[in-house]
Amino acid sequence: MRRLPELLAPAGSPEALEAAIAAGADAVYLSGKRFGARKFAANFDETSLARAIDYAHLASVKVYVTVNTLIRENELSDVAEYLLRLYEMGTDAVLLQDLGASLLASRIVPELEKHASTQMTIHNRQGALWAARAGFKRVVLAREVSLDEIKEMEREMRQEQGKGAKSQRIGLEVFVHGALCYSYSGQCLLSSAIGGRSGNRGMCAQPCRKPYVLLKGEKDPYGRPLSLSAQPLKERFLISTRDLCVYSHLDRIVRSPVESLKIEGRMKSPEYVAIVTGIYRRALDAIARGKWSPTPEDERDLALAFNRDFTQGHLLGARDIMGREMSDNRGVLIGSVAAFDAQRGEAAVRLSGPLCPEKGDGLVFLAPGQEMGLVVGKIGHKDGLLRLMTPERVRPGTKVYLTGSTALAKKAQEIISSTKTQIALDLSITWQEGTPLLQARLEDGSSVQVKAEFRMEKAKNQPITRQQIESQMRRMGGTPFFVRKISMDYAEDLFAPLGALNQLRRDLLEKVQETLQEKWRPAKEKVERARDTLKDMKLSAPSSSAAPSSAPPGSAGSRRPSLAVYADSLETVRGAIEGGCNRVYFEPVLGWEEKDRAIKTEKMIEEAKAICRDAQLIWKWPKITHADFFKFAGPLLAVVMADGIMVENVGALPAAMDARPDKHLYGASGLNVCNHLTVQALAPPLELLTLSPELSARQLARTVAASRLLPKPPRMELMVQGNLEVMVAGDCMPLPPKGKYDPKEFWGLQDMRRIFPLRLDDNKRTHIFNSAETCLLDLMPDIFTIGLDGVALDARGRTQEYARQMTENYRKAIDLTEKGDGTLQKDLYDLKEAIRPLTLGSITHGHFIKGLKDELS
Repeated sequence: MRRLPELLAPAGSPEALEAAIAAGADAVYLSGKRFGARKFAANFDETSLARAIDYAHLASVKVYVTVNTLIRENELSDVAEYLLRLYEMGTDAVLLQDLGASLLASRIVPELEKHASTQMTIHNRQGALWAARAGFKRVVLAREVSLDEIKEMEREMRQEQGKGAKSQRIGLEVFVHGALCYSYSGQCLLSSAIGGRSGNRGMCAQPCRKPYVLLKGEKDPYGRPLSLSAQPLKERFLISTRDLCVYSHLDRIVRSPVESLKIEGRMKSPEYVAIVTGIYRRALDAIARGKWSPTPEDERDLALAFNRDFTQGHLLGARDIMGREMSDNRGVLIGSVAAFDAQRGEAAVRLSGPLCPEKGDGLVFLAPGQEMGLVVGKIGHKDGLLRLMTPERVRPGTKVYLTGSTALAKKAQEIISSTKTQIALDLSITWQEGTPLLQARLEDGSSVQVKAEFRMEKAKNQPITRQQIESQMRRMGGTPFFVRKISMDYAEDLFAPLGALNQLRRDLLEKVQETLQEKWRPAKEKVERARDTLKDMKLSAPSSSAAPSSAPPGSAGSRRPSLAVYADSLETVRGAIEGGCNRVYFEPVLGWEEKDRAIKTEKMIEEAKAICRDAQLIWKWPKITHADFFKFAGPLLAVVMADGIMVENVGALPAAMDARPDKHLYGASGLNVCNHLTVQALAPPLELLTLSPELSARQLARTVAASRLLPKPPRMELMVQGNLEVMVAGDCMPLPPKGKYDPKEFWGLQDMRRIFPLRLDDNKRTHIFNSAETCLLDLMPDIFTIGLDGVALDARGRTQEYARQMTENYRKAIDLTEKGDGTLQKDLYDLKEAIRPLTLGSITHGHFIKGLKDELS
């Protein structure tokens, strides 16, 4: 039998949990009511969560609990208590995004297995190794990682271990079925920027499934759009992906180093979970026997369960990731309209295959400019055509899709109602001075015994028979047990009420169940030790974390921040230096030409360094760095003249350290720093960290105050000006007429009201930016009070003049705030009005004042 990877199914509700287990999942992932990345699923309160874990464990199914949101400073003590409770319940592993939560878990419950959520954006070997060193046992890889990359990762990690490198082996988990995100997970802020519902807090509003118009224009001297025009694209859902389905190539993945196959769908119905999990279970079992090939019936049922058109995804190197034509369930094409009888309101449908709708099924009629859905009522047949009453007129040629199948729903219910949990018990009954002793022996050799609370007396009339006793003992209905054999030494001369024997059986089963569940839980002494550790940690927010306005600029609690600028061209570097910045984060744009890329990069950094003179030049690495980037950048570190390196994912950090241990390291916002424990997890080696743009002023103040108490606090910075990057995607947006991209042109996506700037990077990845430009210039006194070490402006994609004027005005704002004259507020207001004509779109404070929608304090 071939070794099989784990089949991991979603359980967004108790009903979905039962469906996943009945369908044959090896493990399930689910969430409590807080700290999970699917806040709008039904999820589990603490009581139902404990029951769910026990229920799964009786079926020998593992339970992984998602604690995969970013954690604010004031939530650390709550999440610590939650991790302790999960440990006490017997949770098999927790999925984490927040590095501070990971540090907490390692300190309080080190035996609780940690899995790195896909929200951590781990997409390279170095990231997986970093996770292993941080105590993670498994990494859920970014969906953008290919199977070839995974094989190479595993090969290189084995080589390192063979050389005696101090790194633990780490399991690799991939998604194999379900919805795909447009952006790399953990790096999407679009829902957050538009409406304050953050995907990093489990509240994504799915704006990627909305229609957009692609715009093209020129740029003015500040990089703002001019002469915009809509581009002629047939598609409207420009950032909507298809759904992932690798079923037809499952054997390839089974042969790979992957340890766990994950089905997406905590927001899906129990019926969906049953159908999809069941199909993958049967396929895996057949592969293990060496007798599997994909079947048309399974492929049809997967599509009927839900699909936005299927793709094999980045995992298998597919090029058809996007489903830009529509963003909802497409169902299965069953035919087209042959004719329409306007008088009867009846469509004649010619079926294109064996699939025929039944009463109660859902259909969608789709034609250019028309999409109509209905539930099938009365069905007629005439002249070889299907006759259906429709609420609207439909044109001949309109395609007909089956989107809901009553037959499939019945099949799902059959799976759910089937019981797969069968625990064998061998029972033996003895008597001690007339009192029955009932013992159960389990398959592992252990045994459980209960003593009756009654005595069986000598029968006066009719003694209870051996058959009657055995009949009562075999009644296991509604439990996961079955009796294999019963032995008893009984002379058939005693009597007891049948109800008393039933109670004895129930007492035994209850004790057996508790014994089995207890095996999955940690010992009570370990839980008490963890509780003592938690008490000693003193996680309450420091007293200095009051609202920023509580300390005036220039007071003991405030500090003057340095001024940094992000630049991607020599022109914007020059503008930043002319404006008076202290530091430049340079991410050079080279274009799509592969030739001499290393030489060009070295030359641009050398020229940028010459421009910077006394200001620091930091080479900023891209947010996404697959293996090909490290092969290109590693050797360059030996020769580039930069003063340091800025990284934006956990894999880039060890890669930079390995290549140049002497270089100063900086962290950008992609690291999602939201609390002082995340700061501690990254610094050292990072000397400066950019705090999350999703933190409010109050949360920033708490995080900075707590971080100052660390033994070696890094410098902390905040992006205060620029269009926030809200998405980075593996997709290359199709740009008409020939897909060529010129960074001197303006490209954007327009919804009903807003225009989101769009840029393509050197690797043809799409970057989308907020429609409004963040501007915190008028809040500089609050920034002083918070105690940030630096503020940064983002001039990437803009011009020299934008960089110069914006830097100049922020320099003035810092000087004015430090001086603290009585006219400060008016002076800052005047400066803000002066830079308003430079900004791209409207101006926003982002989340600085109000915070995200779920922020309570």
